Amino acid sequence: MKRIVLFASGSGSNVENIVDYFQKKQKVTIVCVLTNNRNAKVIDRCNRLKINNLCFNKTAFSTTDCVLNILRDLKPDLIVLAGFLLKVPENIIQNFPHKIINIHPALLPKYGGKGMFGDHVHKAVKANNELETGITIHYVTKNYDEGAIIHQSKVEISSTDNVSAIAQKVHQLEYQYFPVIIERLLNKDHGE
Repeated sequence: MKRIVLFASGSGSNVENIVDYFQKKQKVTIVCVLTNNRNAKVIDRCNRLKINNLCFNKTAFSTTDCVLNILRDLKPDLIVLAGFLLKVPENIIQNFPHKIINIHPALLPKYGGKGMFGDHVHKAVKANNELETGITIHYVTKNYDEGAIIHQSKVEISSTDNVSAIAQKVHQLEYQYFPVIIERLLNKDHGE
């Protein structure tokens, strides 16, 4: 049985999509969702979906081994950042090399880095009159959005698309591809 731990900071729509996808699979389990935001809607989603969840503060995550020790106990095959906004500390990255992935709402290397998440990205894409945007699924390293790219998918943007329309197009790509790529990585790791 492959074990996934999810991290999220917000509404958890990607978390719910991933949970729904893997509920139909026999060989994968979502062991826990961790969040740094005690007011995040992802907690309500997890409770409704009967998924274990845990809230932690920034100190437990960034300056102690508290979250690292929790992860060690959970023994994940893959750690998935699904709308998680904190920078992953090096002690966690070093203990889970090539086991932590993130999804970014743009075609990296464009529109990446600190502060580039959610609507901040979509506003920048719109302001620069881009003709396309998309998603990038990548490995997490010590620098924001600089890890090796695993998968990218593109979508066209029309001049009439506002930030909300761009976000909706990107969300559709996230929902379509993120669970599939997670499954592919788990199978690859298993030699299937």
